[in-house]
Amino acid sequence: MVAMAPTLASVMAACSETATSTDAVSLEAARAEHEAGRAVLIDIREPEEHATGVAAGARLLPMRQLSQRLHEIPTRADQPVLLICNTQNRSSATLRTLRERGYGHVRYVNGGMSEWAQRGWPMVKPPAGPGARVTP
Repeated sequence: MVAMAPTLASVMAACSETATSTDAVSLEAARAEHEAGRAVLIDIREPEEHATGVAAGARLLPMRQLSQRLHEIPTRADQPVLLICNTQNRSSATLRTLRERGYGHVRYVNGGMSEWAQRGWPMVKPPAGPGARVTP
């Protein structure tokens, strides 16, 4: 298995880089694609953040567990994957790491779960256990 957990230095460097328009998806588009079943939404926040609420149907894959659970990210190019964190900093950094490993179908969500919550969009309590998937 290839180690892929970004180091703090690489995350900080990536956070200061400008993302391209093909890297990001709007919060509205992400919600629509996810709820229609046309994209997999992966919440990379940590478990204590998940406890505040998650989008129904999202896969919970904390960033610090990514290297051990990389196999849980769909690899098919025709299966869009949307990464979401709290504000988009970690998801944009994780996107770059995944792109380096050939995941060209992955994008990150602008605004993150903090913006999702501010808009009053539905959130559910996360299930317990690693690899949990939130059922709608």
